[in-house]
Amino acid sequence: MAKTPPPARAIAEPPITNRERPAEPKPYEASKDELLEMYRQMLLIRRFEEKAGQLYGLGLIGGFCHLYIGQEAVAVGLQSALNGETDSVITGYRDHGHMLAYGIDPKVIMAELTGRNSGISKGKGGSMHMFSTEHKFYGGHGIVGAQVSLGTGLAFKHKYSNDGGICMAYFGDGAANQGQVYESFNMAELWKLPIIFVIENNQYAMGTSVNRASAEDQLYRRGESFRIPGIQVDGMDVLACRGAAEEALAWVRAGKGPVILEMKTYRYRGHSMSDPAKYRTRDEVQAVRDKSDPIDHMKKLLDAQGVTEADLKSLEQEIRKIVNEAADFAEQTPEPDPAELYTDVLVEKY
Repeated sequence: MAKTPPPARAIAEPPITNRERPAEPKPYEASKDELLEMYRQMLLIRRFEEKAGQLYGLGLIGGFCHLYIGQEAVAVGLQSALNGETDSVITGYRDHGHMLAYGIDPKVIMAELTGRNSGISKGKGGSMHMFSTEHKFYGGHGIVGAQVSLGTGLAFKHKYSNDGGICMAYFGDGAANQGQVYESFNMAELWKLPIIFVIENNQYAMGTSVNRASAEDQLYRRGESFRIPGIQVDGMDVLACRGAAEEALAWVRAGKGPVILEMKTYRYRGHSMSDPAKYRTRDEVQAVRDKSDPIDHMKKLLDAQGVTEADLKSLEQEIRKIVNEAADFAEQTPEPDPAELYTDVLVEKY
């Protein structure tokens, strides 16, 4: 005799297809002074990272060193929209550019890279683990994807304290496949936390194309199952980045919960200084430099605003002086005292 089938379960509600979403971002309409400041910041990051690469080659920087060359428009465009008094930033180990974009002194960053006592983490963090509570910059994290969960915690703190701040949590296309990222998405949307998840999609993670490593390579869609809206952005255009930041901030500050920004960008160097980047051709890298370089693009905008080549050359000299002074400072200051090994291990004594 045939068994009686179990009672039918309630039919699930159909998926919501008309959810509210942030407005489609438009490129930010910057004044001449704002364009110059964005150009200055991107150029500072580019020259700083080039100098860091030189010092690494000379053996003055040890361990890992991940350069931000090519991705400057992302940090500058997004963080120019933040409120440095209230908003927090957290990222992975490719962190020098984010710190510079948040106004942290190049000298203490370079000193940290070289492991000196005057570094922002007393020389004990190095390239990947820098921190500044004063500037609301919370790392610099070496564990892939860990900063996403920590950033969600920062966003919870902002909401719990009602301090008006939001958290901007950066991670890469490689980290986008980590499980803790999705646990964080779930909590952030459940609790409507004030956080912007920024996926810096530089196409290659540690060395594998995102198209080969991700079943869904349109990473801005990764929050759909959690009802988190996503926006895909030209991460090589600083004004597009700033425009996207404005829309994302308006959404989050209105109490509507998190948003995902996928920044389509490109790193010119290998994953780290020890990566020869043989997984792509030189012609590919050069083609991106020729067609999409964020600094060259800004030069054209400044030219249209009447900024002369002489003006830009003067700014270039100013930036090189800042970077050279940072390198000299880093080389001339002492290493930490051995006793520093036993400090900052615990927050309290137990």
